[in-house]
Amino acid sequence: MIAGFEQPSEGRILLDGTDVAYTPAHKRNVNTVFQNYALFPHLDVFDNVAFGLRRAKRPKSEVRQRAVQALELVQLGGLERRKPSQLSGGQQQRVALARALVLNPSVLLLDEPLGALDAKLRKTLQIELKTLQREVGITFIYVTHDQEEALTMSDRLAVMNGGKIEQVGAPQDVYEDPETLFVADFLGVSNLMDATAQGARNGRCRVRADTFELAAGSGAIDLIGPAKIVIRPERVELESREAAAGPNRLPGMVERLVYVGSAVQVIVRVATGEVLQVLVPNSGKVLPYEQGTPVQLYLPVDALRVLAAPQEGEAEPVEPQAVTDASGHS
Repeated sequence: MIAGFEQPSEGRILLDGTDVAYTPAHKRNVNTVFQNYALFPHLDVFDNVAFGLRRAKRPKSEVRQRAVQALELVQLGGLERRKPSQLSGGQQQRVALARALVLNPSVLLLDEPLGALDAKLRKTLQIELKTLQREVGITFIYVTHDQEEALTMSDRLAVMNGGKIEQVGAPQDVYEDPETLFVADFLGVSNLMDATAQGARNGRCRVRADTFELAAGSGAIDLIGPAKIVIRPERVELESREAAAGPNRLPGMVERLVYVGSAVQVIVRVATGEVLQVLVPNSGKVLPYEQGTPVQLYLPVDALRVLAAPQEGEAEPVEPQAVTDASGHS
């Protein structure tokens, strides 16, 4: 709808304060970078970038100057006469980006632009794209199903479900303080447990998970009744069963350890019958745990969040990603 390919059934689309909801696509100062690059194979790099300027009938001197500047901006200077087939995937994506930026759009729409690249190149270009956005000062609207990429790239993040925005805010706020079960489960990896909320006391929500009393420091702390409690794997602390007992602890048994390089995922079945994930940073030391080791999990009050359980007929959030994927990619 922002690009003009679809018309909204209601509402407005404000671009620099002007409603463009019914403005033809070719008259909007908006450009798009597609996942499949969409370069003209018969044109070289320079002509691909200059195409829009020539269509706009800009003077030849201006076309050359702006196209060269755009290519320098994406670090492709010197490759003007290569054909797209002579470029790597990352270079082709840079050409597509330069072609979009050369027209100085008010908004640049990026439709999973790094989805076709390998993981290492994708991470490199994420940083370059964010740096580029700050240099040119153009608003980027970036669509991705990669949660880590969404957190890395955005200044403001919207999580959508069935065409509706579930939550919008700064990446850290949406990740740390999810407002709904869908957001908590979709963005990254979350431990979700069934519980019964018993209302607030001293600024904390008292919750019961099976026979265990816990305290949650955020979320719907005044809730009374069926609830879900949420905690991120990196906030759970793994302790030996011999460690001192205390509040907000659950006994359990290690089911699996998964080495993921920068961390170790420890899968623990706790006494409530549920399976929780713990993410332990890789310090170079071997963890003193193996399958069948009895442990206890400490759930810090400030990291434990309480949310209302789904109402009858309301869909439960999807299951978390496979435990072998520490980043929680969809």
